Amino acid sequence: MEDIDSSAPLFVDGLGLDSIDALELGLALQKRFGVQLSADAADNRRHFASVDSLAAFITAQRAA
Repeated sequence: MEDIDSSAPLFVDGLGLDSIDALELGLALQKRFGVQLSADAADNRRHFASVDSLAAFITAQRAA
């Protein structure tokens, strides 16, 4: 099994996730970490850009 590059894009050229994957991932993050996702598409695109950006978002949400 290959390691996932945490800075690689989650969508398109990176891991190749699609909109259904994003929805499922978002719901799992809300359930597991109690984070609140914005309805603002620009914010979501930034948060879901990579594993690193998701980790930073979760860390910031949990610190607040």
